[in-house]
Amino acid sequence: MVSRLTLVVSHEAENQIEVSLRHAFELLEPKLRPPFSLAIPKPDKYLELNRAILYGVFCEPHFAKTHMKHLHAIVCDGYAFFVKLLVEIIHHLYPKLVGSVKNQLIWVTKEMIDVFAVGFDGLLVSLLRQIIGGDISDGNLWLCFELVNIFLDKWHCILEEEPLVLSSALYTYLRLLADHCRPLNNEKLETLKQLEIDLCVKILREEFHLCLKIGRDIIRLLQDLVHVVEFRAIWKDLVLNPSQFKVSEFADISQIYCMKTSSRYFLLRVTPEMECHLRFLLTHVKLGHQKRHQLWFARKFLNGPNRETLIVDLVRFICCAHHPPNEIIQSDIVPRWAVIGWLLTSCRKSYVEANAKLALFYDWLFFNGSLDNIMNIEPAMLLMVHSIPKYIDMTHTLLEFLLLLVDNYDMEHKDIIIKGVSSAFQVLICKGVIHSYDVLASCPVLSPLLKEGIGRLLLPENYEGEPWINGNSLAACRGKAV
Repeated sequence: MVSRLTLVVSHEAENQIEVSLRHAFELLEPKLRPPFSLAIPKPDKYLELNRAILYGVFCEPHFAKTHMKHLHAIVCDGYAFFVKLLVEIIHHLYPKLVGSVKNQLIWVTKEMIDVFAVGFDGLLVSLLRQIIGGDISDGNLWLCFELVNIFLDKWHCILEEEPLVLSSALYTYLRLLADHCRPLNNEKLETLKQLEIDLCVKILREEFHLCLKIGRDIIRLLQDLVHVVEFRAIWKDLVLNPSQFKVSEFADISQIYCMKTSSRYFLLRVTPEMECHLRFLLTHVKLGHQKRHQLWFARKFLNGPNRETLIVDLVRFICCAHHPPNEIIQSDIVPRWAVIGWLLTSCRKSYVEANAKLALFYDWLFFNGSLDNIMNIEPAMLLMVHSIPKYIDMTHTLLEFLLLLVDNYDMEHKDIIIKGVSSAFQVLICKGVIHSYDVLASCPVLSPLLKEGIGRLLLPENYEGEPWINGNSLAACRGKAV
């Protein structure tokens, strides 16, 4: 049978999710017309009826309101199964859905918010993940527009029932605005851009306690938008007048630096399809055999005039959301540092390269061994070490960037940054990622200025507390596995 939900080519097999929905609809179609039965369906029949109703909503837009009334009449699980079906469709089928079905998907999402359906926050997150960074095609901008309007129009419902999802919306749209504010005189972006700014400012000004849930990466995103008037004002208050945000426990920007960002936020900017291919590359492909996989990935996801900005999100995802087990780390599977090295060399624009390096080193700047995960900082260290001596320019440029960050990122809180980077080196040595910082400081092909910078950074007087670079601590720490 010809698909009514998705665009498929002749050689592709039908998706089983779509097949199950269609079969349920064909089986129960007579029962989907008024008058509806008042009998309470058995559990298995209830699930089939949910599938049939959803297929009807998608394929019979003119009967969609009738189908929803039917669902409201028979629902007995708070719409949990119905929402679960929607999330599965978005996760597995969204890029292939026909336009009319995407329209119905947005309509039914609004319906689920209105009835406070169980799991509607996850439904919104699944839709946010389908927005592709750096993509200004009509279809992608349409989804941006529809979702930003949902968050603005359904503000009170969302705030009352699932307020935390607003932090996911903020993270997503701050990141998108960095792309949308860059092109000049692009008429099709102007209305959308203002809506996105309005939503982000509303969340930041009215619900700042939710913004803090994001952690330190909210600062990284805001700094990319200081050229926008509305965000310049917010940044000024963050630095000089934190009481404006009316959160009693927030008194200084350094408190945000100390809050790590949950991996769920990094997943927001990587589509499920991208995630699937990246995880396959990092768990099944052997080192030395990754080139064709990388070329395919680049053609599929990075081939576009503005798609390069995705590299920043991919680097952050690999560092903070993909942590392979020891059996993978100790195998011949392509390591994370190698994929990140490839991504960095794929940067053609200087500002993208700088943002990608910041994404790589961001957790170094505020690293706390008792709070942060060593896996977040390991790729940068291994990339620098493994680039010696064959790709020494990579080691040079990364070390130089790290030292520039230490000196210039935030002069008012330089002590925190020095302590963070020093702590990062300490943990990397203690866990055996490197045996000693001498692997860099004593490297004969490394610039003397960079060696001096490393040594100066690691001097005990540069941070508070007992010095960790001493014979006893190094001897005790050497040789430990990650």
